Parts: sequence; C-alpha cells; structure tokens
Amino acid sequence: MAKNANTPNQKTMASNHKVGTFLATALFAVICFLIAFPLLAGLTASFRPAREIFQNGMSLNLDFKSWTMHNYTYLFTKFLNPSTSDTTALADSQKYFMWYKNSLVLTLTTVVLTLLICYFIAYALSMYKFKLQGFLFFMVIATMSVPFEILMLPLYQEITNLGIINTNAGVFLPGLCAASTIFFFKQYMTSLPKELLDAARVDGCTEYGISVKIMMPITKPAFASMAILCAMGSWNNMLWPMLVFRDTNKFTLQIGLNTLLTPYGNNYDLLIAGSMFGIIPILIIYLIFNRYLVDGMTSGAVKG
Repeated sequence: MAKNANTPNQKTMASNHKVGTFLATALFAVICFLIAFPLLAGLTASFRPAREIFQNGMSLNLDFKSWTMHNYTYLFTKFLNPSTSDTTALADSQKYFMWYKNSLVLTLTTVVLTLLICYFIAYALSMYKFKLQGFLFFMVIATMSVPFEILMLPLYQEITNLGIINTNAGVFLPGLCAASTIFFFKQYMTSLPKELLDAARVDGCTEYGISVKIMMPITKPAFASMAILCAMGSWNNMLWPMLVFRDTNKFTLQIGLNTLLTPYGNNYDLLIAGSMFGIIPILIIYLIFNRYLVDGMTSGAVKG
C-alpha cells in the first residue's frame, strides 16, 4: 500500500525532472547560440562579397549561391599567384602574413616564458616556508585588483628608459609575472602532497630536480590550462603592443587588421577573412590541451 501511495509522487518527481532538464537544455542552447553567433556571422561573411556585406551587414545568410572564395583568394594572393598584377593585393597579403608571423612569435615567447617564471614563483610560495611569504602572496593577489590602464603609463616610461621600445621584449617583459597565473599555479600546487618533496630529498634529488623532474610533470594540467589562457590573452592583446610598436613591420595581427579601417576606405574583404584565419592558432592550442583543461581548472581552484 505504501508503495502504491508513493507512486504518484515518484511520477510527479520524474515529470518535474524531465521538465527541468528540458528547460536547462533550452537555456544553455540559447546561451551557446548567442555566444557563437558573432563567430558564425563572421565565418559566413568571409565567404560573401564585400558589396553584400555593406548592403546587408553581418548576418547568418546561408544563400550559398552568393558565396565566393574571392576574399580568401585575395588574402592568399602572394602564394596562389605570385606574379599577380594586382600590386595592392600582393602588398596587403605580404603585410598580413608578416603580422601573422609577428603574432605567432610574440605569443609563443610570451606563453613559454610566462608559464616557466610563474611556475617557479608559485612553487617557491607553496612548497617552502620563509619570512614574508604571506606578505608576498598578498602582494600578488593585490596586483590582480589593479586595472592595466592604471599601469600603462609607468610601464611605458619604464620600457622607454630601458631602451626596449618598439621591440618584442618591450611587449612581453612587463607581463611575464602574471599575478593570475601565479595564483593559479599556487592553488594547484598547494593541493599536492608535500611528502613527495621529502621522499625525493631522501633519495638524493636536488631542489632543482624536485621542481623540474617531479613536480612539473604533476602540474601538467595546470600548465595546459594556463597555456590556453595565456595564449588567448597574448594573441588577442592589442592595446599594449599598439603603444610599444612604432614600426609597421613589427605590428601584430590585431594591430595590422585595425589599420585596414581608415576614414579613406575599409578593406572588409581582407579584414573579415583575415580575422577568421587568425582564429586557427588558438583553436589548435585548445584542441591540443583540451583534455587537460577541465582537470587543471577544477584541481587548481579547489584545495584538497
């Protein structure tokens, strides 16, 4: 009898669960569409003629009859037809891939150096006990609350005094000790057992060997997560490189694409196609480190 009495409640709970699941799925589907709409609109616009973009704007126009590869042909003019008589297209293509290479070099350098420096700083803060340890970590947290716009002027004056203006070093050096990256690494390593260090010391391993050969492989998920975030930040950074670089040959991709928008004409053909092609490096990095991303984010955010 009790079982029969509970049956309607169980059916009601099951029905409410299905409704809740449906509503949650619908909500997340709408959110995903809103997030993906700019990317999808840009992708479809990259296959549309510039005249149609001017007339109709950015939209999810799936009229495949009007689609064309002219924008990408124009972008790759240098490689598809080096003897082209269109000197403007050739010049724009040369500039684009020069900016692309500059962004790749700058992003790779920034990511590698930032991860290494922040890892060793976080390792010292989490694995050793010394005076002012808490104060130093507090200073790291405090710098996270300072907007970069406030730091731009003193940083610009500093790199000018050091004589590294208009160089890659002037772009990546001020941001190598990223407070958020240090904080993430420290939180991740705080959850690791300290007995590993004692066991390694008993076996005769040096402090450098412990940090590089033992602890660094364990923190691989944290490295993967921070590699994605640092690469995205460096690749999409435009404000600080725009202040540092003076020579157009050293411009990054974001600065270079911005120069295509002028009061005298807007080259949307190269701008939209170049923007879509510029997503590829970040997409490749995400696909490589995707399987470590969730583990790194959850393990680094929760202690224990």
